[in-house]
Amino acid sequence: MMKNEILTIPINLIIQGQTFIGNDLVFIPDFEKSLTEAFKRKVYTANELAYCELFGDSIIRYASTWAAKEAVYKALKQVDAAAISWKKIEITREKIAGKPTASIHGQPTNYSISLSISHDGNYAWAIALLMPIK
Repeated sequence: MMKNEILTIPINLIIQGQTFIGNDLVFIPDFEKSLTEAFKRKVYTANELAYCELFGDSIIRYASTWAAKEAVYKALKQVDAAAISWKKIEITREKIAGKPTASIHGQPTNYSISLSISHDGNYAWAIALLMPIK
């Protein structure tokens, strides 16, 4: 496949309405002010909490996981406007700092989710792509 053909694949999927995109940008200093124990209990699963607490700089992990959950949520809302609990969206990694994976618990889905997370300085960012399972 030629380079130009590869670059048009995501564009064609979006135009055909087969892919849904969500993204989120978190300003970490503001996020840190809202990261209370009550917020953690409401938003994060036990696995997410355990992962974030593995790091001395856990605020970066909490912020990037939050950005990922928001990105997945925004992509899901394009498919189904029904409300979904934050804990039903779970972000996991196969190893420390490994590839992130998003799971939707307790709801059938006909979509696979591709997820990318990044953080730099005062910002954490995530993008999620929902694609139909064929």
